[in-house]
Amino acid sequence: MEKRYRYFWSLLGAQARWLDKMSDRGLRLVRTEKLLYEFEPCRPGEYRYCVEFVGHLSREKAEDYARFLEECGYRVWFKNVNLDWNVGKVEARPWAEPGGRLASNATTYNRELLIVEKRNDGKPFRLHTTCEDKARYYRAQRRPALFLFAVMAPLAVVLRSWPAGIFAGLALVLLIRYQAALAKLKRQGEIQEE
Repeated sequence: MEKRYRYFWSLLGAQARWLDKMSDRGLRLVRTEKLLYEFEPCRPGEYRYCVEFVGHLSREKAEDYARFLEECGYRVWFKNVNLDWNVGKVEARPWAEPGGRLASNATTYNRELLIVEKRNDGKPFRLHTTCEDKARYYRAQRRPALFLFAVMAPLAVVLRSWPAGIFAGLALVLLIRYQAALAKLKRQGEIQEE
């Protein structure tokens, strides 16, 4: 077993690319915790990974989705976005769907991501293939970034807080990225604006 410690925050693509590189080196993910990724040997390039944001879903929907993916032949792990080490924590997620707006250790707190593994068949690994499905996914990812920006930007200005400014800037980068992806899909004329 080989252990690695990494933190990716909301950079889902970077996390998936790193996991693919580990697979290319002959290491397969077997366990994950807050910062820990544990690997076992495999044939180089045998597996591919996708990282999906599920923090907006209720616990039931997130677990149903994970079960669905497992039934399709994938392996899945829930993963944290935050690095909060508290026990008994409750987090408000105003952007989430009903049932996911209050997250606790008993629900979806520190289970905001889903790492999905499949055997490498030579094809790109994408969980969202239709334009409407991609648009729904980008909108779900855009909501927390919009909320974080709306809270942190005024705090940065009013309190002259550089940490709040950094969070606002990071949220703005994510917000622009998801908005650009939605605009590209809309230009292609394949989605309706919500």
